[in-house]
Amino acid sequence: MHHISNDKTNTETFKMEGKCPFGGDRIGGVEGDSPTLSDWYPNRLRVELLHHNAAGANPLGEDFDYAEAFNAIDLEALKQEIKGFLTSSVDWWPSDYGNYGPQMVRMAWHSAGTYRIADGRGGAGEALQRFAPINSWWDNGNTDKSRRLIWPIKQKYGSALSWADLIVLTGNCALEIMGFPTYGFAGGRHDAWEADNATYWGPEVWDAKKENTPDAMVTRDKRWRGQNGDADYDLENPLAASFQSLIYVNPEGPYGKGDAMGSARDIRVTFTRMAMNDEETVALIAGGHAFGKSHGMVPAAEIGMPPEIAPMEAMGMGWHNPKGSGNAENTMTNGIEGSWTPNPTQWDNDYLINLFKFEWEQTKSPAGALQWTPVDKNAPKTPDAHIEGQMNDLMMMTTDIALKVDPEYRAVCEKFLNDFDAFTQAFSKAWYKLTHRDMGPLERYLGPEKVNQNDLLWQDPIPVADYTLVDAADITALKESIMAAGISVSDLVYTAFSAAVTHRNSDKRGGANGGRLALAPQKDWAINRRTVPVIAALRSVMDKFNGEQKGDKKVSLADLIVLGGCAALEKAAADAGFTTAVPFTPGRRDTTQELTDIEMFTWLKPVADGFRNYLDPKFEAIAQDVAPEELFLDKAQLLTLTSPEWVALVGGLRAMNANHDGCQHGIFTDRVGVLTNDFFTVLTSTDFDWTKTDGKGMAFSLDDRKTGKQRFTATRADLVFGSNSQLRAVAEVYAGNDGQKRFVKQFVKAWDKVMMLDRYDVKV
Repeated sequence: MHHISNDKTNTETFKMEGKCPFGGDRIGGVEGDSPTLSDWYPNRLRVELLHHNAAGANPLGEDFDYAEAFNAIDLEALKQEIKGFLTSSVDWWPSDYGNYGPQMVRMAWHSAGTYRIADGRGGAGEALQRFAPINSWWDNGNTDKSRRLIWPIKQKYGSALSWADLIVLTGNCALEIMGFPTYGFAGGRHDAWEADNATYWGPEVWDAKKENTPDAMVTRDKRWRGQNGDADYDLENPLAASFQSLIYVNPEGPYGKGDAMGSARDIRVTFTRMAMNDEETVALIAGGHAFGKSHGMVPAAEIGMPPEIAPMEAMGMGWHNPKGSGNAENTMTNGIEGSWTPNPTQWDNDYLINLFKFEWEQTKSPAGALQWTPVDKNAPKTPDAHIEGQMNDLMMMTTDIALKVDPEYRAVCEKFLNDFDAFTQAFSKAWYKLTHRDMGPLERYLGPEKVNQNDLLWQDPIPVADYTLVDAADITALKESIMAAGISVSDLVYTAFSAAVTHRNSDKRGGANGGRLALAPQKDWAINRRTVPVIAALRSVMDKFNGEQKGDKKVSLADLIVLGGCAALEKAAADAGFTTAVPFTPGRRDTTQELTDIEMFTWLKPVADGFRNYLDPKFEAIAQDVAPEELFLDKAQLLTLTSPEWVALVGGLRAMNANHDGCQHGIFTDRVGVLTNDFFTVLTSTDFDWTKTDGKGMAFSLDDRKTGKQRFTATRADLVFGSNSQLRAVAEVYAGNDGQKRFVKQFVKAWDKVMMLDRYDVKV
C-alpha cells in the first residue's frame, strides 16, 4: 500500500490540508469538514444533482465520437499488449506469482460489482472506481495500484479507449492468460468525468478513526430491516451491498464474527439485489476465488488514509503500508491472508474440490482478520506469492464456507464439482453478465467480440425489424387515424409517456422501445391501468394499417404508442395557439413476452412517480421516510433531465391531465388538454392560499383568498415547483407574460428527449 506517514508532523500537516485559510470554526460531520448547504438545511431538495457530470466537465468535447474511435482500434493487438503486461512485474508494485492477472480480475470485478438492479446505478459503465467515494472504499484497497499499472496502455490509446472499457477488458485478458475461456467482450462504455454525487450508498456515518475497516461506517444495522435469519430480513432500497464501503459482503461474515449461515443470507440478499441468481452467485464466487490470493500481513490500524484523503505528495494513491517495502510479501488489502488453491494462476476446479474435501477451522491472519484453514495438516499447500520455496496453508473466507453450509448454494457447488464444463460455462456467462449488465441494449455494444444473442434474457432483447419503416406520408396518415380513433388527447399523452418514463440512464434499461407497456409485468401495474384501453385502440389502428400494406412496410405498436402522444401534443399546442411539429423518429420494434424477464422488469415498477402524480398505496412503508419529491428528483436525474426540462415537462403533463387514473391533483387549469402555461401562473400566483388537507403534508388545497373556496388540489409533486427556490425560479420564467411560447418550445424539446432516451439504434 502507498505511503502515508503516521508520525506527528505529517499528521498535523494532514489536518491542515484543505483547511480554510481564513479561519473560523468548522462544523461538519467529521473533524475538518466545512458546513455545506446540506449541513445547514438537511431537508433541502438537491436540484443541482440534475446538472451533475455536465458537458463542461468532459475534456473530449460534445463532438467526440467514441464509437468511431474505439472501432478503429485493433482489438486483438490491444489484447496482446495487455496480456504481455500481465505476465511482467514492476518494482514499485510487484506482481503476485509473477502474474498481475488475479489482481486485475479483482479490479474489474469490483468496478462492475457496484451495480444494483433497484435503480440501475453503479457498475463498470463509467469507471466510477476512479472517483470518490468508490475509489476510497475499504473493499477497494489497492485497486488504485491496479489502475496505475495499466496507465501506460491507457496513455498509448488515449481517448479511443475509455477507462471503463480498459478496466473490463484487462479483467477479461487476465482470465484468458490463466486458461479461462471468456464469453466475450464488448466496448462502448463512456467515462464519467467527476465524482458521483447523485447515488445514495447508504445511511452510515463515517468514523475517520476506523477508516481502513468496515467498522468505519456506523452502524451496519442502519441499512438492514430485521435480524439476520428473520423472515423480514432485508436491505433498505435501493441498496445492494451489505455494508457501506463493501462491494458485496464482509468476507469475515456479518459483524466479522465468522457466522457462515449468516454470511450465506447476506450473500443471497446482496447478489439478488445485483441481479444474480443462486447459480450465477456460486459461479462468480467459486470462479473468482480460483485465482490469486487475499492480502492481510499488516493490521488495519497501521495502514494510512485512502486515496481521496491521502496527502498531496501521494498523487492520488492511498493506503500506505509502513511495513518493509509496503508491498509484495508485506501487502495488506482486506486483512485476510492466503490463497484458495495450490495453483492460483491457473483455471481449475481446485477451489471447490478443496472446499468440500476438507474440514475447515477458524484462524487469524497476521493482520488479525478471521479466516479458515484446513483441519487436515496433510492438505495441499499453496506457494508463497513472493518468497521462493515457501509453502503456505490454504485459506478460505467465511463467505466461502457459506457456500458449503447453505443447502441451496451447496447443491449448486455439488453440480459444479461433478461437471467442470458446466461450471466453466456458468462462470463465463455470469462474468459476462457482471461486466456488461449496465451497458443496456445491444446497439451500445462495440467491437468484434460482442455477443449478439437473444438468448441472454438480461440484455432485454428486442427482435431486429424485418420490415420497411413508415415514411413521412405514412406518419401523417397514421396521426389522422389515431386522432380519429376516439382516444382523448390526455389518454394518448399519458400512454406515450408511461411507455417512455420507465427508462433509466443508469443501466440504459426501460423506455418505449420494445413495446413492453403492452406486456407483463408493465401492463398489470396499477399506474398503467389507464393505458390498457388506449393500447387496445392503437393496436386496432396498427392492424388496419399493416393489413392494408402490399409490401413489407409495417408500423410497430411501440412506434404507434409514441406517435399517438406526439399527435395529441400537436393538437394541444394548436388549441393553445401554437403551430408545433412534435418530432417523431420511427424505428422502435416490438419484443415478445418470452423475451421479457418479468422478475427483472418488476424492479422498474415505480414506488412514486411525480410525473404522473402517483404514489404506491404502501409508499410510506416502502420509502422509509424518503419524501416523494426526493424520489421525483431521483427519477428526473435517471431521465437525464435538466431543471428547466423537468419543470417544463411537468407543467405540460399537468396541462394534459396526464395523471395516474386521471386524478385532479395539480391540474391547475380549466382548459384540460390544451398546452397552456396555466400550471405555472397558478403555482406562482399570490391570489391563493395553500393549506394541508392531511396531517402528513401529502395533499393540499388551493383556496381563493377572497372567497375562501377551494379552487384546486395538489400533492407534494406539484407544490415542490413553487416551494423550492431553484425550481420556482424556472417556473417563474414559464409563468411570465412572455413565458407561454418559451414553455411550449421547452416542453416539446423535453418530451422528444424522453421519447428518444432508449433509441440507441440511432445514437451511441
